[in-house]
Amino acid sequence: MTATSDTEPCVRYVASFAGYGFYGDVITESEKYRWIGPRRYDYAGTKVFLMHRSYEAEVAYVETESEKTSPTIEKGHLLGRIKAALGPDKSERVICRMNCSVCNTKPVHALMRSPRSKPYSSPEHRWLKCKGNFLSVGAAVISNRNEKAPDGLVADAHLSDGFLHLLLVRDCPRASYLWHLTQLARKGGKPLNFEFVEHHKTPAFTFTSIGNESVWNLDGEPFVAHQLSAQVCRGLVSLFASGPEV
Repeated sequence: MTATSDTEPCVRYVASFAGYGFYGDVITESEKYRWIGPRRYDYAGTKVFLMHRSYEAEVAYVETESEKTSPTIEKGHLLGRIKAALGPDKSERVICRMNCSVCNTKPVHALMRSPRSKPYSSPEHRWLKCKGNFLSVGAAVISNRNEKAPDGLVADAHLSDGFLHLLLVRDCPRASYLWHLTQLARKGGKPLNFEFVEHHKTPAFTFTSIGNESVWNLDGEPFVAHQLSAQVCRGLVSLFASGPEV
């Protein structure tokens, strides 16, 4: 990760979530009101929401088999919209638990990597790019369930499957963004099923800001970066838990 072109690159580790735009602005704004306590996040979130700022950026990510079989662009068609509204079948949802079958299966992209090669630089790995104005750019390593989002940002994300969930929220009317946030706060909501929201499951992505910049929110810590390169370190930390109650 690097802040500017003349700054030495540095490494940061994220255990759960990295966010830019809305998420970065909230953490920056909340620092001004630390004396309020935890309520400062609600106040800062409301203030940033009303500002409704978007940021121009270019994002590139490694295409995976799931992207090839069910790309996000499918939402633009009638059949895709119906599938998006219904969401994935319950049989397709595998909630992450102890001894999870998904986490114990090695991803195809990991099998193709050579130990001596630069990460995801081989011809087998195809990088896809998208550019535009984004209200937020998020990378969820796990589901991130909490009292504000009971199902998390991505309900069926896994702890150690070798993927992160790249969430790109493009500029849209304030009312539409409010509906997206409302869906996040609902149990059983569908916050990803909007035409202005892109969801990509990938092992790595790069980010370059253009023009006015926000900051990154790395697990609640602000981090300034004009350019950022991120990849999943699968199973880096051992977690001792029995899994979520579902």
